[in-house]
Amino acid sequence: MSENAPQNQEQYSGFRPIRLILVILGLLIGISFAAQWYSRNITMPRYCEYPAEETLGRIQQVLTEKTPAGSGDRKPYIIAARLTFLLPRKPDEPLNSYLSRLQRHIEQQCP
Repeated sequence: MSENAPQNQEQYSGFRPIRLILVILGLLIGISFAAQWYSRNITMPRYCEYPAEETLGRIQQVLTEKTPAGSGDRKPYIIAARLTFLLPRKPDEPLNSYLSRLQRHIEQQCP
């Protein structure tokens, strides 16, 4: 049995965590690329269905008012708020600058 023990130790010492790390890193990069593709090809075209001025007005209300929809339909405001996750506001960015940046982004994505 003592002859088998060194062989087993050699098998276990062959474990290389670098392979596992590379696989996990590859998965994370793949997920990131998939999320960017989905955002660009699936989510952004949904915003092209609505006029940019209307969407920007709703985003401004979402960012400045406590209950932007009041007692009305909240769906248009939820859709507008999702855009703030796709293109987040930079720290200390003035609201008007952010809305202008959003408008340029929508104009680029929606021909």
